[in-house]
Amino acid sequence: MLHVRSIWNGAISFGLVSIPIKLVNATESHSISFRQIHTEDGGRIRYRKFCELEDREVTQGEIGKGYEDADGTIIPITEEDLSSLPLPTAKTIEIVAFVPADRIDPLQMDAAYYLQAGGAPAAKPYTLLREALKRSNKVAIAKFALRGRERLGMLRVVGEAIAMHGLLWPDEVRAPEGLAPDSHVTVRDQELDLADALMDTLGEVDLEDLHDEYREAVEEVIAAKAAGEAPPQAPEPATGGKVLDLMAALESSVRAARESRGEEAEHAEVKSLPQRGTARAAPKQTGGKKSTSTAKKTAAKKTTAAKKSTAKSGQGQVQGTTKKAASKSTAKKTTAKKSASRKRTA
Repeated sequence: MLHVRSIWNGAISFGLVSIPIKLVNATESHSISFRQIHTEDGGRIRYRKFCELEDREVTQGEIGKGYEDADGTIIPITEEDLSSLPLPTAKTIEIVAFVPADRIDPLQMDAAYYLQAGGAPAAKPYTLLREALKRSNKVAIAKFALRGRERLGMLRVVGEAIAMHGLLWPDEVRAPEGLAPDSHVTVRDQELDLADALMDTLGEVDLEDLHDEYREAVEEVIAAKAAGEAPPQAPEPATGGKVLDLMAALESSVRAARESRGEEAEHAEVKSLPQRGTARAAPKQTGGKKSTSTAKKTAAKKTTAAKKSTAKSGQGQVQGTTKKAASKSTAKKTTAKKSASRKRTA
């Protein structure tokens, strides 16, 4: 059970059912915070709050809220003014709809909270709402007020608890207009095949295994300086030239990813995957002796295939080292078979 101080007390309004709940933060920050100091002597830099009219420092208890009007007039707003707003969501999470989870755009997701049942009377209706959400495979959309403004929320089941994600209002999410490349770009099937191969090679990851390496590095620096030692130095960045060939970059990425996963170098060869919706015919392996006419037909086919491959290469397609070696081997076999054919004919 979480022993976290609640940040808001109220109730969930589920039709005519009211569920007393406490709102607690579902996440916590582990980032390292720094203080501002005077670099010459290490003294703390502090900000003091002064009243412009009296020209004196004031305490936190003397500070309130005010709204600045267009003409510069300050209109005082008290906590009583905000707490007595004529809104049904002032102390209530009002469920307004139930929708499939995929209807929620991840761009709208904001802070996350857990909803804790507020005492024994809330146990039954809380469980009812939780099980109803589970069975429907839907999420609840709700409105609530927090920190001086009305907000949108999404309720879903996490384990045996109900969690609520704050949502941005739809008009608070900017459209991605003008962010995509202006010019028309064509992506070839070969490039998509290699991108698919790279995605498959990288595979999946258990999110529990991921951790904040930046924070750990900062902690090492702090520990070293506190002990009077030199902080660890960052390794030299790898120097690499500009990658102008996308195919070569993808091939190198697949090879590097496979090597990092402990696969043998011989398995790092990149092979094109079948095109979507197009059958790629693989050359048939022939064995045994063939007649002179069959050898001639086979040689003619291979010669035509070699010419097509050369034409495609002249059009700018990138051929890997493995394919070049295979082409040379095929050419040698073709020449040898031609020579054997001529001897038999003679």
